[in-house]
Amino acid sequence: MIFQPAVFIEKRYDLEERLVRFAGECIRFCNSLGNTFAEKHMSGQLIRSSSGACLNYGEAQGAESKKDFIHKNGIVLKELKESRSTLKILKI
Repeated sequence: MIFQPAVFIEKRYDLEERLVRFAGECIRFCNSLGNTFAEKHMSGQLIRSSSGACLNYGEAQGAESKKDFIHKNGIVLKELKESRSTLKILKI
């Protein structure tokens, strides 16, 4: 009988992957919206803010200092809050 140790799969909290998925889902959602002026405007806003959060997180990974890292992640948070507000508006 051959002994094989149990393989433990570690569930990682990969924020970059989650931000990429969020931006992609927002784009997919925006593509399903109608064609009115308001829907076009809000969908553009959502695409910019959700993808901006993802892209700025990537920028933060290359920060030149701790202060720069904190600043860039602050921008990520602002973009995510903007995305949340846009989604709330679209829900109405």
